Amino acid sequence: MSKKNLDWSSIGFNYHVTDYRYVSNYKDGKWDDGAITTDSKIVLSEDAGVLHYAQEVFEGLKAYETEDGHIVCFRPDLNADRMEQSAGRLEMPAFPADRFIKAVDEVVKANVDWVPPFGSGATLYIRPVMFATGNVIGVKPADEYQFRIFVTPVGPYFKGGAKPIVVKVSDFDRAAPNGTGNIKAGLNYAMSLHAIVTAHEEGFAENVYLDAQSRTYIEETGGANIIFVDADGNLVVPKSFTDSILPSITRRSIVQVAKDYLGLSVEERPVRLDEVQNFKEMGLCGTAAVISPVGKINDHGKEICFESGMDEMGPVLKKLYDTLTGIQMGEIEAPEGWVHVIK
Repeated sequence: MSKKNLDWSSIGFNYHVTDYRYVSNYKDGKWDDGAITTDSKIVLSEDAGVLHYAQEVFEGLKAYETEDGHIVCFRPDLNADRMEQSAGRLEMPAFPADRFIKAVDEVVKANVDWVPPFGSGATLYIRPVMFATGNVIGVKPADEYQFRIFVTPVGPYFKGGAKPIVVKVSDFDRAAPNGTGNIKAGLNYAMSLHAIVTAHEEGFAENVYLDAQSRTYIEETGGANIIFVDADGNLVVPKSFTDSILPSITRRSIVQVAKDYLGLSVEERPVRLDEVQNFKEMGLCGTAAVISPVGKINDHGKEICFESGMDEMGPVLKKLYDTLTGIQMGEIEAPEGWVHVIK
């Protein structure tokens, strides 16, 4: 077996049809045994529940090749747990966590030639997804579902380094208080599409959403959690009063890295928009980019500029980024259970 002949540094963050995927179906109250398949197509009834009532949840994680030749992924147990929580909120059957991790292993091993080589900057993106396949016409949960995992190699999220971006305070709401903002479901992302298209048309990279109840507190962006560095160089992580922020695995890992590796003080608390001007650095965190630095927030024409500037990632976020990616790639010793060896 040998690596696919790809220009790994230039493939971009796009979908490539790989050789194999994992599929399991839920019917008559139970999941079948599941299997690896070459078929990348999905056939649905026009009355499938996912098409009408948006019963769909998904996850995102990556597989990496380490310097010593192993293939690993990062904290897949947390993805399994979060998918179970997301499914429960939408009245979908849980896919067992042990089977989730086993399925990740199987599909990555089957597509081992698609795992980018160490040092290329590219990774193998893993997308588990579950959706309602059963017929429904009245508003109710479906009786049948499919769980599927496909993979695709993706290039470096940032070409030429992570340059700070400019974001705007959105007039749209991302999630209602006590709604579905804390689960990873496609319906939440669909709600953000008009807002992100609008932001891009106005020249901004992303939206910053405020809490829908008071429009006072920072929540997150359309696709990532937010972190700040305060005037003393410590980490401040926005927290919601109404549990409407997605529990990002990257964010939770950054918090632990800040405390245990860098010795930073960490505050996880509600963060008012009017106090952000006092912070030195801002970043967006998620699976794809790990940390995206923010240089400015535009609040309806008023610019909030961070001391870290528009040229490069601030020093504290850079240390967090380097440490976390070093752990993911096997260059820095990981906390127990963080790095899952696939091969």
